[in-house]
Amino acid sequence: MSIRLNYPQLSSEAYQSLLALSETQKNYSIDRSLIELVKIRVSQLNGCLFCLDLHIKEARTLGERELRIHHLSIWHESSLFTEKEKAALEWAELLTRFNSKGVEDAEFDKARTFFSEKELSDLTFAIGIINMWNRFGVAFRNKPGSLDKIFGVDKIGLV
Repeated sequence: MSIRLNYPQLSSEAYQSLLALSETQKNYSIDRSLIELVKIRVSQLNGCLFCLDLHIKEARTLGERELRIHHLSIWHESSLFTEKEKAALEWAELLTRFNSKGVEDAEFDKARTFFSEKELSDLTFAIGIINMWNRFGVAFRNKPGSLDKIFGVDKIGLV
């Protein structure tokens, strides 16, 4: 699979802005491992192989267990995730798969029982950003693994 067009070059200013926005995630109030789990789940939902590949590798570099990554597609049923992690994954699915009613008050209230306002705001930004990257990966077919060296995930030995 080859990339369909070079959007980083064609829309350089917007691409650089999205990169800069993505970089702010290093300062989020939520554990980076949880953010990576959310990115993996959203990428699964959106069918973005490039992002799925990258964020699995990033999660592994942060020490995430392989079995938990395998269980992400069935997190509802898995006992490997905490209630807070499940709330984050549920929030990610709600914001990735909108229905005609949007997010109900009960769903918002449930997320708020696990996350402070700052954490929920940061989590929502993370979900929005990965959804944006997924759109580019799906539309233009970024090659999985092509940026491993740049992101420093080439050292973990996943091929």
